[in-house]
Amino acid sequence: MRGEHRPASETVTIDWRLVHPGSKVTRTPFKLPLEPDPCPDLVVERGPKNEGVGSWVPEQKHTLLAKLLGGTRGARGKWGERVLIDPFCGPGRIQVKGESITRDGGAVVAWRQSVAHGTPFTKLFVGDLDPGRAEACRRRLEALGAPVRAFVGPAAETAKEMAKATPSSALALAYVDPYNLEYLSFDIIKELGALKRVDFVVHFSTMDLQRNVDMELDDSRARFDEAAPGWREKLNVKTLSKSELRQAFFDYWTSLVGGLGFTFSKQAPLVRGDRHEPLYRLVSFSRHALPNGIWDDIAKSENRELFDF
Repeated sequence: MRGEHRPASETVTIDWRLVHPGSKVTRTPFKLPLEPDPCPDLVVERGPKNEGVGSWVPEQKHTLLAKLLGGTRGARGKWGERVLIDPFCGPGRIQVKGESITRDGGAVVAWRQSVAHGTPFTKLFVGDLDPGRAEACRRRLEALGAPVRAFVGPAAETAKEMAKATPSSALALAYVDPYNLEYLSFDIIKELGALKRVDFVVHFSTMDLQRNVDMELDDSRARFDEAAPGWREKLNVKTLSKSELRQAFFDYWTSLVGGLGFTFSKQAPLVRGDRHEPLYRLVSFSRHALPNGIWDDIAKSENRELFDF
């Protein structure tokens, strides 16, 4: 298999007028291309147990990211500066459990798709707490010709640096993919949300919230306090069941994001694991109707409404 950048043989074509009445949307099936590793000697993400990541990572998370980039290519092409921000980048390459091959990580998928659609990002900012993983992602992207810069440290800190490095005239996409809710610091959203033109795709850990929200009422734990500052004080936690508390927490978090001037897409796909267990909500929000409309179209499916937790 050759390593040149190319569009998927099957792709999604979305008319830019889809957010307006009477617009037309054309579709063909999409399959995420399998691309060779530009740096096969570097570290690969194989999940917390080193057994491989779930198949849902390329089949759901990365496929939706690729579709979003295909659907928004027309808008990106109108901007001279196009920036991808990924503060949880990992090494840029994954291995799915049960597979002998490896696949592109999220930032690499995004770069290849932007090139394939003729609107390459002019800057890519990737970050990781682990210096080796951040460097591996940077080297893979650089080997593919990407104008990339790596940041090392907690995402809440590197997000501030990434925001400062983003040109004021740029159109930015923030792809925020923390392992669990504890690391989804609201400071990340706040720092990146201060950019004039930025759209978000956030992986909100449903599993972590479902399992632990009641235990986080304990002051000695407080793992969720960074994600939604003030939630324990704002919510009437003593009167809520665990399921009600989960929904109330999520609603409170969305209200904090809305307070920064963002509007959520209606669709928030529920990503399920290999045993069909709920893992993440893929949440998208923007200050503009167009990316929200694109996301609603590509993520549309039964039982995927944002506020149906």
